[in-house]
Amino acid sequence: MHTSNSIETLMQRLQATARPLEQVSVGHNEPVAFRFKITYDPDSIIHAQVITVNDRGRAVVPDTQHTPGPEGLTLRTLEQIHRQMQRYVWGDAEAKVYLHHHPLLLQQLLECHNLVREDMRPLTIKPYGRELLLHLDDEGENYRAAFAVLDDEKGLLTGVRLLGECWVMAGQGIYPIKPLGERFDTLSQFVIAFSKAQLDVYLSALYSYLTNIAIHNLPYKVQHISTPAITVPTLVFDNVDSDMTLGMRLLSSARNEDEHQLDQSSLTMRVTVDANARLLTMRHIQHINLDAESQFLMSVLSRCAPSKAAFKAIYTEEYDTPGSEGQPAAHHYYYSLPPDVASAFLTDGLPSILGRYHLVGSDKLLDFKVRPVKPRLNVSLNSGIDFLEGTASVTIDGDEIKLHELMAEYKKNHYVTLTDGNRALIDDGFMQRLVRIFDKATKKDGKVKISFFDLPEVETMLGDKLQGKAVERSHRVYAGFNQLASQRMQFKQVNATLRNYQKEGVKWINYLYENNLGGCLADDMGLGKTLQTIAMLARIYPKVKQPSLIVMPRSLLFNWENELRRFAPQLTFSIYYGPQRDLKEALKSQLVLTTYALVRNDAEQFIDQEFHYVILDESQNIKNVTAQSTKAVTLLKADHRLALSGTPIENNLTELYSLFRFLNPTMFGSMQDFNAKYTIPIQRGGDAEAAATLRRKVFPFILRRLKGDVLTELPARIDQTITVEMTAEHQQFYESRRRFFEAMIDGEMKERGVEGAQFLMFRALSELRQAASIPESLTEGEVTGAKIEPLLDSLSEAVEGGHKVVVFFNYIAGIELVGQHLDALGIDYAVMTGSTTDRRSVVERFQNNPDCMALLMTVKTGGVGLNLTAADTVYIFEPWWNKAAEEQAINRLHRIGQKAKVLSYSIIVHDTIEEKIRQLQQQKTELTDAIISTDTAMTKHLTEEDIRYILS
Repeated sequence: MHTSNSIETLMQRLQATARPLEQVSVGHNEPVAFRFKITYDPDSIIHAQVITVNDRGRAVVPDTQHTPGPEGLTLRTLEQIHRQMQRYVWGDAEAKVYLHHHPLLLQQLLECHNLVREDMRPLTIKPYGRELLLHLDDEGENYRAAFAVLDDEKGLLTGVRLLGECWVMAGQGIYPIKPLGERFDTLSQFVIAFSKAQLDVYLSALYSYLTNIAIHNLPYKVQHISTPAITVPTLVFDNVDSDMTLGMRLLSSARNEDEHQLDQSSLTMRVTVDANARLLTMRHIQHINLDAESQFLMSVLSRCAPSKAAFKAIYTEEYDTPGSEGQPAAHHYYYSLPPDVASAFLTDGLPSILGRYHLVGSDKLLDFKVRPVKPRLNVSLNSGIDFLEGTASVTIDGDEIKLHELMAEYKKNHYVTLTDGNRALIDDGFMQRLVRIFDKATKKDGKVKISFFDLPEVETMLGDKLQGKAVERSHRVYAGFNQLASQRMQFKQVNATLRNYQKEGVKWINYLYENNLGGCLADDMGLGKTLQTIAMLARIYPKVKQPSLIVMPRSLLFNWENELRRFAPQLTFSIYYGPQRDLKEALKSQLVLTTYALVRNDAEQFIDQEFHYVILDESQNIKNVTAQSTKAVTLLKADHRLALSGTPIENNLTELYSLFRFLNPTMFGSMQDFNAKYTIPIQRGGDAEAAATLRRKVFPFILRRLKGDVLTELPARIDQTITVEMTAEHQQFYESRRRFFEAMIDGEMKERGVEGAQFLMFRALSELRQAASIPESLTEGEVTGAKIEPLLDSLSEAVEGGHKVVVFFNYIAGIELVGQHLDALGIDYAVMTGSTTDRRSVVERFQNNPDCMALLMTVKTGGVGLNLTAADTVYIFEPWWNKAAEEQAINRLHRIGQKAKVLSYSIIVHDTIEEKIRQLQQQKTELTDAIISTDTAMTKHLTEEDIRYILS
């Protein structure tokens, strides 16, 4: 996709579309009321022009010299542009003034008060920047793309038309948007219908050319991967002529690109779509420089050529494909190899460099006795103690090769020599799948052993089911997941009418329980994970005599207490918490409720106990494999294990490893093996096959339903980012602190390195966030922050309209400051922080007292386990750098029981650390994890580049 911006093309378009302006002569002494009318070329969302009209819509030429104010300034700029453009327009045509070509004119125009649409209806300039939204209409096999903006009163407005890089028109409003980038004028090319199968290609192109566009209505979670997708040198075999001349190209591509996508080298963003996991993964593309690869390839060809004359007979050609914004053109090479060179290269040269290049079109090499093959895996398994044991081999074109021999030869040569002398080129993806399953499972005697959890992947590679008594139980267990929907189950043990999806959830938990398997109930926040778990516990007690342990964050203790009393009062439970805690006494109950901190602190006592069930609520608390809490929880002894989390993976795949090391310890090997097989290939290399393998492995043991899929009656939720500007005084103070820390950290890093600067970096992050959000706390009130006024204006309006609101903070100082203003305004409010001991009464007062209209709380305190459905408006006053934590907080309102549309506002101060880290958050998930850890640990994982970017 390449857009030409040549002056010749532009002038041709202007000449072809220009039409005379109907003029009305007026004297300088006869002022005429006029309007600036914004019109668009037919079927265009880009080409907006401005003309001056009277109240009846007829074009007029106002008095440019005697019109005051911004209207007069705009007229004079418009007149000057017309004079300049007439030099390039011939005949009677008059050039149109397209606003996206003239940003100064557009800025002046937006300060005028007499703007109208084509139908003469007035236009209103809307406040606050917002993201442009991509809206995809479902048309069966296709998506039809359109763009939209959200209006607080009118909701979603489609039919957006562009005015410039930062402005769009929709309905009767002109909306400021986040900058789309220098190539904003390509937006119209993306208003198309396309096949759903090409969603990844469409999004890759869209985000390569444009920025700051959010996806509005796809039920996918967006994951930004910080490490770029680095392309690999790729050899494309185009053709073999009748005289055996071989034509091939050298270019850069991703390993999973097919031949039709190889020339899309102008893209800078790769989007992959995982429909099963409802996940969109975005990463920047880093194109390699092919010059060195071409030199290397030529050296190989030189070595293989039978003579200097033969080498000189090689025809080479270089060509470019245009690069996208900020990227150089991609350089490609074409080679035509004479028959003698081609034969020698494929026989002697190619096998030695297969590990270096990705091959495409190798099916064209059959005439050279080099052929791609489709291996067939053969496996025979018997019962083992903890694993299935047996033999494995691979059949290639009739040759049967022992698995360990195949992997050894492939590792050495990247090909396999067959008995007929042909060199077999095996798909690298197939070999990587073999390695993931059998690398550590293959013994020197050729025997293999695999775990129960690897069986589905082995059978996927076989293309058929394994036979024999050894695998009958495994087949039965996996097949049983598909029969749960038809299974009948009674739910009389709980005082609640379960929704259908909750019944299915209990069936799933019960099935894992019956088969001694661990799983994670990962339902979207607000779908009743606690209720489903209680329903399961009510099924097994009082038949079971052994106690079960439920571990959770401290803030959830009273919520579990309430839910147990409400839904299953027959269950006995003890809360193991506080200075008077007694584990021996608590174990007399059927259920023991405690916290992660106490499992860690009292690990010796807990490890000595035998529990029937260990259930982790908000199991992301064990995401750090090396944390003491994680180690203590993993050592707990239990017959059955269950995890509950709306965000089982927040930042990286090692969190998944940590979770399943608790749930099913034999599923994965060591963390080193897991990282080599999954984390590195997926997060660094964008290996789609590795991701698919991992997904298949864990899929039966993670149950996740989204609110949009199961709660069709749940009201809509509208998210908006409010970007505010600092005052001059605020900016001066913030800038002085930024420069101070920048110099301090720069000196510290030079003297002690990045690790040595971590403590100072923690201090800088914390203080700069306060300086951006609540400078009052650092200046004894002398500097006023930019957030207070817009928050109070919006909050007051919501309260006057009868809406209860919740405001989430990071710093207590923010709560205190806003509380003072609410006192002055006479707005009754409640407060909840980490020091609040009686949280239940705070929540009940806010939920039930009609006079209490606002609740101020910290994200960490109120992010989990609370039902705040009395409110329908939420503000993230000081954004939490982990978006999952923000989602948890917002979903305290947007959950079952909510009757009203939920409005969510995130307030960001422009040109501060808040904006910097929000931008980095979209690119670097590892950085998000590092920032979160500043509240609980000094260990950071920020690179020197990260630090300099944040403080720049």
